[in-house]
Amino acid sequence: MTAEPGRIGRRIVRYLPAFVIVVGVIFDSTTPTRFTASPFFCSAALVAAPFFTPLGTLLTGVAALCTDLVLRLVDGTVGTADAITELLTVLTVSVLALGINRVVRLSGERLASARIIAETAQRAVLPRPADRIGGLHIAARYEAAQEGAFIGGDLFAVQDTPHGVRLVVGDVRGKGLEAVETVAVVIGAFREAAEQEGTLEGVAQRLERALTREGTRRDGVDVFEGFTTAVLAEIPNGEAVVRLVNRGHPEPLLTHGDGAVAMLAPGDHALPLGMSELGAWPDRADEEPFPPGATLLFYTDGLSEARNAKGVFYDARERLSGRIFPGPDEMLDALIGDVRVHTGGGNTDDMALLAVSRPAQGQPERRRTMPVVP
Repeated sequence: MTAEPGRIGRRIVRYLPAFVIVVGVIFDSTTPTRFTASPFFCSAALVAAPFFTPLGTLLTGVAALCTDLVLRLVDGTVGTADAITELLTVLTVSVLALGINRVVRLSGERLASARIIAETAQRAVLPRPADRIGGLHIAARYEAAQEGAFIGGDLFAVQDTPHGVRLVVGDVRGKGLEAVETVAVVIGAFREAAEQEGTLEGVAQRLERALTREGTRRDGVDVFEGFTTAVLAEIPNGEAVVRLVNRGHPEPLLTHGDGAVAMLAPGDHALPLGMSELGAWPDRADEEPFPPGATLLFYTDGLSEARNAKGVFYDARERLSGRIFPGPDEMLDALIGDVRVHTGGGNTDDMALLAVSRPAQGQPERRRTMPVVP
């Protein structure tokens, strides 16, 4: 059984300064005295600086300096100008290595703080929905393309309203803080409109107006090119149907209890939200059956555009066909694992997933056993 590449790399880094010092000793012992091994002794401390603790860097520098001093005592040149210069060089570089170590550690602490702040902001803007809303089982995941990154433009929200359970899944153009600002605008407008608007089409129009206001507030290219793809859904109380308004977003999938999978394509294709300047026409909601035991899967293009090494896109419909899952959490866990295998862990875009299950008749209440953080 072979060791993991990361573990092997850590072992190499751990012993590399000592290896460099040994190479310096061999070089000094096998070459004439006019050749100096000080570059090896200097590099030992510099190699330790980014990876070792301050104490480890200090000990490496002391070891390199003492080794060089012993070699000069052995060859009898310790009092010469060249030897003194060499020792001072190793000492100076070792002190600089301690400074580098300090800078690296401070940068790491600041980066960790920035990540914590970003994660907190992401959770505040994009809170995890409850696992049960309006009698439906809910599961959500947010997978960032880069490890340790939390800020992105994918979004989801679920809300129980007098009109039934309403939800939105979307993808904001762009990345970074501007994308998060737009996510906040969309979710804030959705929360308000979902309660107040009598139709799903009305909710979509409220989101359109909110993004239009946001676009005029900003300067630069986003005024003209900013947009958000989104799909809105409404699951009325007491009806085994789902109503959908799709604004340029990947089509949701409907998985049945027997493993059959259907793609819910819109009857009329519409522009993404925030592009009303290019054309506007009334939204029309499509109504589809949503029977007991079925699960709706909403996702962003981080799933549909995930590619393997050969450039083949991930086909969620094909991958889910014939598979049966105990609940939405298990479905999303399986999807995320499958995408990682398909891409080799190298997905280039963030991925938001939202699964909504209508319990089969007589199905017992299910609870999450592990917290899910978007």
